[in-house]
Amino acid sequence: MPVTNEVLESELGHVTNPSEQQHIRSLWDEADPLMQDISVSLIKGDNNRVDQLTKEALESGFTANTILDEGLIAGMAIVGVKFRDNLIFVPEVLVAARAMKAGMTHIEPILSASGIEPIGTVIMGTVKGDLHDIGKNLCIMMLRGAGFTVIDLGVDTSPEEFIEAVEDNEAGVLGMSALLTTTMPNMGRTIDAFEEVEMRDFVKIMVGGAPLSQEFADDMGADGYGKDAISCVDLAKAFMNPEAEHSVSSIA
Repeated sequence: MPVTNEVLESELGHVTNPSEQQHIRSLWDEADPLMQDISVSLIKGDNNRVDQLTKEALESGFTANTILDEGLIAGMAIVGVKFRDNLIFVPEVLVAARAMKAGMTHIEPILSASGIEPIGTVIMGTVKGDLHDIGKNLCIMMLRGAGFTVIDLGVDTSPEEFIEAVEDNEAGVLGMSALLTTTMPNMGRTIDAFEEVEMRDFVKIMVGGAPLSQEFADDMGADGYGKDAISCVDLAKAFMNPEAEHSVSSIA
């Protein structure tokens, strides 16, 4: 059954890429109206209502994973696309992130207690000289929601810090972001640093950020590139499954 929630249908209208729209729509198709209400409240940044609805859903017997996937993550997917396409800006993203955190307060303890092994470990950071982190933080929320352990190195991260984090945490995936054209070359320098210490073959490196392009990612030797938080998760999952077919065009 297709999405019937009028607000969500309107939000999907902001997603112009057909494959992206189909992906997000699939998160809501067949979803219970309560899950759709959680998504709407998150998109609007109503943290009190997200908190209330999440508790209500748990008390009604919905699993933590269902609430996470069909409610919180589905809503945040729209936020990520709208932010990328300049339909909303940093203040709106921060409000939505606060709403997601309100729901995750109830969800995370249940997921932790379930004893489910994480899919894998991802190191995330904004490159040296760059202090922007909104896009990176969106990716981190989505990755954690999808079952990854994520080590957030924050902003202004040096090649040495990336290398140390990958080594200390035995991480198989590294994600780098940049929002300034002047800091983009530091992504290539970081990849070169991994080659110099002979660690390049042990980690998949994905990059993203507004000024980047597929050509730039290819030129500097990244394993993956994309432009939104949804595809960030898809690519990380593909990296954890070497036999899976994947494109090098999927991270934000």
